[in-house]
Amino acid sequence: MRTTRAIRTPGGLSVRLDVRATVVIALILLAALTASVVLIGTGDFPIPAGDVLKTLVGNGNAGQEFIVNELRLPRVLVGLLVGASLGLGGALFQAVSRNPLGSPDVLGLSQGATAGALTMIVLFSGSAAQITLGALVGGLVTGLAIYLLAWRQGVHGYRLVLVGIGVSAIVTAVNGYLLTRSTLTEAAQAVVWMTGSLSGRDWAQVWPLLWLCAVLVPLVLVNARGLRMMEMGDDVSHALGVRVERVRLLLLVAAVLLTAAATAAAGPVSFVALTAPQLARRLTRSPGPNLLPSLCMGATLLVTADWVSQKVFGADQLPVGVVTGVLGGVYLLWLLVTERRAGRI
Repeated sequence: MRTTRAIRTPGGLSVRLDVRATVVIALILLAALTASVVLIGTGDFPIPAGDVLKTLVGNGNAGQEFIVNELRLPRVLVGLLVGASLGLGGALFQAVSRNPLGSPDVLGLSQGATAGALTMIVLFSGSAAQITLGALVGGLVTGLAIYLLAWRQGVHGYRLVLVGIGVSAIVTAVNGYLLTRSTLTEAAQAVVWMTGSLSGRDWAQVWPLLWLCAVLVPLVLVNARGLRMMEMGDDVSHALGVRVERVRLLLLVAAVLLTAAATAAAGPVSFVALTAPQLARRLTRSPGPNLLPSLCMGATLLVTADWVSQKVFGADQLPVGVVTGVLGGVYLLWLLVTERRAGRI
């Protein structure tokens, strides 16, 4: 049985609070903050967690303040924001498609952002800012193409996934062609970017992601009720007063923007968008899209994976995208077997 409580606000409104989901969100956030502090202290110059906390509040020495505030804190913040963006974007895609495989990794958005970045690297020898802009544009163009190709009196679940898989295959082939056109130096730069990494990230990547999340996250959460209604079917949603196509398009645009911006900031970090919503749903045991738990889970997964890569292999020896790719690939295989046994695929 689920444990919910009704809370009456000063304005007379009654709000139902899912106690289990609230506790799970609090625990996931605590895990994210703990992993962030430990990650900040990890590196060639290790710093104890207590000293990290003192430095963050302005009580560290000059060396610690430089290492923490200028070198490691921006990297961790980018990891948290990228993970949160991917987790929320994955939850939106899975809810709209009504399919646990409806992830940016599967639908081709990450490959589209990669194509934009490779175009800037190979054809224009672009700077870091131009590569980031190219990745953002590539993700947006790919998302628009998938939506238009999947449109047939509306966009529905499996059609969106199938079109996305097809677009992903085409864009992957384009990426392979671009690599064959590159020089050895360009190819090396492209492969490093395509792996997905938080190495070298600074405040220049933090602020755009922070502003984007500050705008899109509240917008998505405001429309969470309509998304929850849409899981019962379009006809029922219409009967309940939900403007289905408008809400679906708005949330898809938000998901594409979140995914493209995250990919532009850290490269195509694999499988966070796929696994975070599923893990969050299993922990909360709550119906519906679980948007906020997925956001928190994505942030926790990415900073934890980055800590694992640094702790096991050394600082910046293994990109975080490799760790998430291995763990996410195992999870994807397990999910496919589970869905097949349940008769859903």
